[in-house]
Amino acid sequence: MPRILIVDDEHLIVDSLTYSLRQEGFEVKAVEDGQSALAIVPEFHPDVIVLDIMLPDINGREVCRRLRSFSTVPVIMLTARSDEIDRVLGLEVGADDYLVKPFSFRELLARIQAILRRVALDQQIDTSKLIQAGPLQLDIVARRVFKDDQEIQVSAREFDLLTILMTNMGQAMSRSNLINKVWGIDWVGETRTLDVHIRWLRLKIEADPASPKFIRTVRGYGYRFAGAEELE
Repeated sequence: MPRILIVDDEHLIVDSLTYSLRQEGFEVKAVEDGQSALAIVPEFHPDVIVLDIMLPDINGREVCRRLRSFSTVPVIMLTARSDEIDRVLGLEVGADDYLVKPFSFRELLARIQAILRRVALDQQIDTSKLIQAGPLQLDIVARRVFKDDQEIQVSAREFDLLTILMTNMGQAMSRSNLINKVWGIDWVGETRTLDVHIRWLRLKIEADPASPKFIRTVRGYGYRFAGAEELE
């Protein structure tokens, strides 16, 4: 039974989501502040976290930032504002998806199911060996990334995106293909989400993010991970 953690201090929303998600077969826990969320994650082991930005103690972006120091659990961030800056900031601290309030339960359910399908597909990837690309090493089983034997902290979406790019090393991949593989074919968000994740991956793995060696832009098409001969 998939486990969902709801972090929101609006009791009407929490009660409604808890009831509806349980009707769909999920195990649900709810907390109303960020500190409680960070404390419960290690013991509850949620499969997805639904996290509101506006919380009574620390805001959702800070919760997500701290969460990423010890967990890669997928996070769907809720915001009452439709400003692009809110959405981008949420993605930059490691959120995997976002919804603007008010939203329908069916829309949230679709996002949760898309994330769970992606995780299930991840588990089907051949895990017989590590993926090596120059100084970069990807451990699919442990979901860890290393550069020059130093571990790099990445979000769940960043890891999935890097996995797709590295397993197709040297191959140009279209923006739509990357979005379908990482976010799911039913993704209804903005394509800028992909660019944000690419930018943050470059900041973490590239010596010079402005002149990337690993993740190359294919203008008018998408991105590709450098081929073996380019990394020699």
